[in-house]
Amino acid sequence: MKQYALVAYDYTDEGALDRRLSCRELHLEGIRKLYQSGNFVSGGVLLNDGGKMIGSNAHFRFATREDLEAWLAQEPYMTERVWEQVDIREVKLFDPTT
Repeated sequence: MKQYALVAYDYTDEGALDRRLSCRELHLEGIRKLYQSGNFVSGGVLLNDGGKMIGSNAHFRFATREDLEAWLAQEPYMTERVWEQVDIREVKLFDPTT
């Protein structure tokens, strides 16, 4: 499986935070399923200097970038206009157990 890093920045309009919070549980439910299937490695929220949520970062394992993009197309933070800008890079994660 290939490994990917995702950095996503939220929309900055007045309703952006409300949209994030309204679909957060659905987003987390999907991430939990990805973890169970071995696709989600790690991740969390990006914060500004004041502690406000402004985006997300995560590491994933997918067979292909197309598989990652197919997941992303149905991810609630995309469909509900939470993430405005998403950067995906193939990475090679360090495994401290080897």
